[in-house]
Amino acid sequence: MKIRIFLISSLFIFLFFGLISNIYNLQITKGPYYLAKAESQNRLSGFLEAMRGDIYFTDRSENHSPAAINKEYFVIFAVPKEIYAGGEDAVNLAAEQIASTFSAPLSGTGSASGGQLTKEELVTAFSSPTNQYYSILKKATQDQVNEIRNLDIKGIYIENKNFRYYPLGNLASQVLGFVSPSSDDNALSGKYGMELFFNDELTGKNGQLEGNKVVDLENGKDVVLTIDPTIQNRAETALQDLIKKYNATGGSVIVQDPKTGKIIALGNYPNFDPNNYSEYKIKDFLNPVAQSIYEPGSVFKIITMSAGLDSGKLTADTTYIDKGFIKLNGKTIKNWDYEEKGAHGKTTMTGVIEGSLNTGAAHAASLIGKDIFYNYLVKFGFNQTTGIELPGEVTSDIKKLKSSSKDVDFATASFGQGLAISPIAMINAFSAIANGGELMKPFIVADTEPQVVRRVISKEASTEVIKMMVSAVDKAYVARIPGYYVAGKTGTAQIPDFQRGGYLSDDYIHTYIGFAPAYDPKFVILIKLDKPEGAPLAGTTVVPAFRELADFLLNYYNIRPDYLNE
Repeated sequence: MKIRIFLISSLFIFLFFGLISNIYNLQITKGPYYLAKAESQNRLSGFLEAMRGDIYFTDRSENHSPAAINKEYFVIFAVPKEIYAGGEDAVNLAAEQIASTFSAPLSGTGSASGGQLTKEELVTAFSSPTNQYYSILKKATQDQVNEIRNLDIKGIYIENKNFRYYPLGNLASQVLGFVSPSSDDNALSGKYGMELFFNDELTGKNGQLEGNKVVDLENGKDVVLTIDPTIQNRAETALQDLIKKYNATGGSVIVQDPKTGKIIALGNYPNFDPNNYSEYKIKDFLNPVAQSIYEPGSVFKIITMSAGLDSGKLTADTTYIDKGFIKLNGKTIKNWDYEEKGAHGKTTMTGVIEGSLNTGAAHAASLIGKDIFYNYLVKFGFNQTTGIELPGEVTSDIKKLKSSSKDVDFATASFGQGLAISPIAMINAFSAIANGGELMKPFIVADTEPQVVRRVISKEASTEVIKMMVSAVDKAYVARIPGYYVAGKTGTAQIPDFQRGGYLSDDYIHTYIGFAPAYDPKFVILIKLDKPEGAPLAGTTVVPAFRELADFLLNYYNIRPDYLNE
């Protein structure tokens, strides 16, 4: 019996000291590591932080492809307290080894020197008897992890953490935006684009730790966009090729379904890689499609003709005598080809669109009348935002016409100068003309129900305007696609000189807006090119790009030809 009691007592003593040893190991020996681990979890992903929702694109078959997801990366961090405990030599050695390993500039470091880890900075960071956490590298590669592991430095640890990842890189970057740590609590929050617009939904709700249970944790909701990645890629490539060819300063491209308002593609250049957003300028994050306005030029003649036909103030066959120029309020308005061709003589309104005559558009505006003309611009939505799900959308500027009584102001507005329209508002107005006269609310979120804002023009007026546009395409030939009726209009607009007044003499913005098949359109395309060099007219730049993109879309959607090509 005594032997049994002795053995049992010995066992309890052994277990007790084992427990004490384990507690000591956890709290003292490994304590700093676990504190640092907890801090890294709190700082980088949050142990109780909700998983951010994903963002998806949608192709023609309604299949979803990831555009913004959470991806697991290696995180390399230090526990300075552990390194400091080894003495000055340990601090210097650790700093030297890590600095030499990561000698190249790195993104996602804890460095204050722009991503370049230096020995001096690391020595300072590691020379702390109390600091429990120092971030070395937040998104480490497998090779970098292997190098760190081979160094076997006490106080350096590797963890797996989730970060935001954009698998398609620059594609639709201004639509997506990015996430970055907030300034107050280091939690990730959306910046620009969808990441900002739907930040609350994507973020979800953080949970609370009650005992050993996590409660009230709600992961973020996914957001599915109407962007077709195939079309988006094709549109952005066409835009970038165009900018490169003409050394333009930038540009935009939009593809919209005119019958629903759905945005199929939306891109700009310059753009950025949201995986490495810190390498870009703030201006690259803005979305010019919704966050900028410009004088659209002659594409606006289609708006003028729509107002005239719908109001009954003119028909496609209404004529005027073109002298090549007109004088209003002491200012002279010329046709773009005046120096070469002079007067065109008796010309119909269809001829005005075919020849893109400024004098003809001005004549149309005079027939319509100032009040009626302005009211149609309001009906087309140019006095307010479109309401698309993009942050920071600006309102087009037609305020001058509301207060002006000058004939010249309405004359210049008739051909798209002296007013400023956002690209998204411009294509949305053309979609209204293309679909039979209904202004739709543009949308970019897949589960949105199409919404008719108002009827802008009658179906009859819509058909007549489309006929005028088809005639212009057939006559110019550049935008023609064999077998299909194509409707479109060019715009070559001068750029205001805000310093000296008037317009810049050598800089232009080229725009083309067109749709196909003209009388049952599947898509509307807007291409905008900023300050191209060596090409004064849009017909030589954006029109060929439109034709190639439109031809691709007709084949992509397998749309039957309107007629047999002879």
